[in-house]
Amino acid sequence: MVSKILSINSGSSSLKFKLYEMPEENVITKGMVDKIGHDDAVFEESFRDQKKKITKSIPNHEEAVHLVIDSLINNKIVADLNEIKGVGHRISNGGEKYEKSVIVDDDVEKTIDEYSVLSPLHNPVNLLGIKAFDKLLPNTPQVAVFDTAFNSTIPPENALYALPYEYYQKYGIKRFGFHGPSHLYITEQVQDLFPNADSKIISCHIGSGASISAIKDGKTIDNSMGFSPLAGLIMGTRSGDIDPQIIPFLQENEGLSTQQITDLLNKKSGLLGVSGVSNDLRDVEKAAKEGNKRAQMAIKAFVHRIQIYIGQYIAELDGVDTIVFTAGVGEHDASIRKAVMENFHYVGAEIDDGRNDTNEIVISSDESKVNVAVIPTDEEIVIARDVFRLV
Repeated sequence: MVSKILSINSGSSSLKFKLYEMPEENVITKGMVDKIGHDDAVFEESFRDQKKKITKSIPNHEEAVHLVIDSLINNKIVADLNEIKGVGHRISNGGEKYEKSVIVDDDVEKTIDEYSVLSPLHNPVNLLGIKAFDKLLPNTPQVAVFDTAFNSTIPPENALYALPYEYYQKYGIKRFGFHGPSHLYITEQVQDLFPNADSKIISCHIGSGASISAIKDGKTIDNSMGFSPLAGLIMGTRSGDIDPQIIPFLQENEGLSTQQITDLLNKKSGLLGVSGVSNDLRDVEKAAKEGNKRAQMAIKAFVHRIQIYIGQYIAELDGVDTIVFTAGVGEHDASIRKAVMENFHYVGAEIDDGRNDTNEIVISSDESKVNVAVIPTDEEIVIARDVFRLV
């Protein structure tokens, strides 16, 4: 029996959606709301060989959800919202409580809200999407697909922080890792694309939010994000790794509250904080080309942090078979990929400039000892499969 399943994938500044016919996995319509929170936000949708694109102010994720729903009805993609038999949501943090996808109920919503303290840019907007569909489709099952689930295989010695052990026992403080659906999808694609070189994968999900995973024999052994999605790489508005002593230093010298520090690290740092231009790498690159020194420095720092984690994971994996770039920046920014890969000649990783410039799937040269690929991620199909399985 064919079922229509809607996948919702909310990022910190974007919302992707796909409506599927399952189990055939046929895409009925798909789209994206990009640059949420900006006056020049973009809503794109593809359906029935048509493409629509509008640019307008989209102040928040709630407005983005309503745009999606209105489009499904106005374009007669569904005659009635009850045709949708299940809605799946990518949820940033499920902690140790949820190591697999679950049907949403009041307890799940409560837990997602409680974990907002760990994922302040994501869990709240993820929950907002769930609550919006609670109102629009009160009788339709919803499924939470957790970013942290695929990373639950990170071994304890990689996951634990060097804090008194009682805090892990009391609060579950450890490295959770994020972007699980994306890294899972990339792992599956690499296994199909390079069946003889899939045991040691470094998956680079580089977008407004960014993480890198070390994947050995199909299982995550490390991820650059940590207890929250704040850790690791430099991101659009997130600082990534910093010396923890900076926090009390700023609190004392700037008179900042805990909430103000949280906002500073999550919403005012990263590319935005260093460049002073934007949280969007495209805007920062434009400013850099025009001679903006801080923008140039932000890009160099951004690349440097990616290189650090790839190098670390080559050591953890005892080598690497395949390095994959995915997500918004990873899939579309050839200059960033080229800059990142310049430091890995020592493992025999070489890219072909022509292949890289045209965004081919395999961008490594014929002489390269490491496969380097650009694989568009598809977190939405991972979500849809779990929804179909559960509902």
